[in-house]
Amino acid sequence: MSTPGTRAPLQTVHESLTSEHRKDEKSSTRISSSKPRTDEPHIGKYRLIKTIGKGNFAKVKLAKHVPTGREVAIKIIDKTQLNPSSLQKLFREVRIMKMLDHPNIVKLFEVIETEKTLYLVMEYASGGEVFDYLVAHGRMKEKEARAKFRQIISAVQYCHQKNIVHRDLKAENLLLDADMNIKIADFGFSNEFVPGNKLDTFCGSPPYAAPELFQGKKYDGPEVDVWSLGVILYTLVSGSLPFDGQNLKELRERVLRGKYRIPFYMSTDCESLLKRFLVLNPTKRASLEQIMREKWINLGMEEDEQLRPFIENSTNVLDPVRI
Repeated sequence: MSTPGTRAPLQTVHESLTSEHRKDEKSSTRISSSKPRTDEPHIGKYRLIKTIGKGNFAKVKLAKHVPTGREVAIKIIDKTQLNPSSLQKLFREVRIMKMLDHPNIVKLFEVIETEKTLYLVMEYASGGEVFDYLVAHGRMKEKEARAKFRQIISAVQYCHQKNIVHRDLKAENLLLDADMNIKIADFGFSNEFVPGNKLDTFCGSPPYAAPELFQGKKYDGPEVDVWSLGVILYTLVSGSLPFDGQNLKELRERVLRGKYRIPFYMSTDCESLLKRFLVLNPTKRASLEQIMREKWINLGMEEDEQLRPFIENSTNVLDPVRI
């Protein structure tokens, strides 16, 4: 296994494993450092500033809401390049994002549609990806990891209580805002689930995938997110992945064994929490409501600061006042 705390392993292991699993993610966008263009066109009330992400059929532009001056990210999707299946997946993603209003989930402010193009006006997270933060700074101290992980748990539990499963939770889809708060992004693989009805699509990134996905088994939904959250917790605290390998076959074997190395500096409370997530039997994994009551999650918190399910306010996510 890779030595925890070093910067290269997380990046190199991740790149070698995910390069074999790109077929389903061709339209994903990545943040780039492109220079601002001199011409600054508008879309509706938004002035486009520069491209910050690019994929095969989509790009993401940093833009400014002219009436308020607020920066937003606009995902621009060429509908003409998408087949019916991809279009259906896209509209499902939009439908799900419209349902969500949580402080640690990237907000969808507005959808603008033309005959050929779809514009998704979203919250801009200027701090970039947690993945890049870990590569640059190394592992987090447990106090910092706890603060981030509490926000992640709150957001994912909120999704689950609305019968939504993310299915692609990973460090690259955890963004940071200007105040270093978590913003969960990319609901491209998300879906609604009905208790008792199984899902069967292999989604997400192999290093974060639950063992039952590697086995091609059907699943309820939330339990695959719970496994991915265990991988994320390990990654935040150690700066490396719990399961790696030179290729997908090797990774699969290690995930199915469920064996991972506990770094010497990891606290016993954190280790105990990990064991609630990374359980081979999906029916034995903890629910996020149970996780919220775990000792490590609430360490150092007063009684009124204990992590509890999020209750959303009644304001409309697409209310222009929020822009």
